[in-house]
Amino acid sequence: MIQYTLRRLGLMAITLFGVSVAIFVLLRIVPGNIADILFDSAGMIDPAEKQQIVKDLGLDLPLITQYTHWIGGLLHGDLGYSYVSEKPVLDEILPRIPITARLAGLALMFAICTGVPFGVISAVRQNSWLDYALRVVSLAALSMPSFWLGLLVLMAFVDWLGLLPIYDKAPATWGAAILMYCVPAASVGLRSSALIMRLTRSSMLEVLRQDYVRTARSKGLSEAAVTFTHALRNAMLPVITVIGIETAFLFGGLIVTETVFNIPGIARFLVVAISWRDYPMVQNLVMFIAIVVVSVNLIVDLAYMLVDPRIRLRT
Repeated sequence: MIQYTLRRLGLMAITLFGVSVAIFVLLRIVPGNIADILFDSAGMIDPAEKQQIVKDLGLDLPLITQYTHWIGGLLHGDLGYSYVSEKPVLDEILPRIPITARLAGLALMFAICTGVPFGVISAVRQNSWLDYALRVVSLAALSMPSFWLGLLVLMAFVDWLGLLPIYDKAPATWGAAILMYCVPAASVGLRSSALIMRLTRSSMLEVLRQDYVRTARSKGLSEAAVTFTHALRNAMLPVITVIGIETAFLFGGLIVTETVFNIPGIARFLVVAISWRDYPMVQNLVMFIAIVVVSVNLIVDLAYMLVDPRIRLRT
């Protein structure tokens, strides 16, 4: 297991290096930069002033030098300064990480706590009215755009309760934070819940038809023991994979939800930084999301060995 973990960590480092190169190159080949935007928005016409801005920001240096400076600072915890706010990038990013983490965590918790149990129930009660109802609801949830659902939720709260559940100030306690984030978390987590439910159902149906499940029933085990001890554990591998993918998506794909509910998180801030060609901000935000994605993939791979002993033996 230790050798497998070390191999995965090495692959993680190689992946992050490739992502960093891709981020850096793609930002530089996009037409325009922060100097052009600042120059045009201020109505300047003197090219010498523009060249001075480019020099002050270090954009006139060779690309390899710019990349080396960025990676060297990243390894030492120096993320540079924002071109727009002229504040340290770390000071801009750190307050937004807990906000997105709470929203993504609550959405993932909602998706798992509803998707897995409903998937098991749908598989155990196959072709019953409850199974048909859950399948219809899950299909509707998968077909429903999260931004449209978020707008419907906002209108429902305003019409029925006279409340507007949007982010207006930082909550003082954890309880207030949960109440503030639970509505957008449920809105964005509904799709993930439906996906997990359908995958759990299909995986459970495949496992319930296996010979060892029939053998367990013939030994006189209770239906709960057969379902949860024997069937569910063996059906969880593809579900764990999807949970990992959805976790990575929730950290980087909350742009619309954070915009609709006025949440000052990472995803919404990334869009603003991209529009301003704020290279230090964009590079570090995308790199942070990439680190979250590969870390989640590592955790998923390690979780495989805990769930399925056969994978432990192969490694």
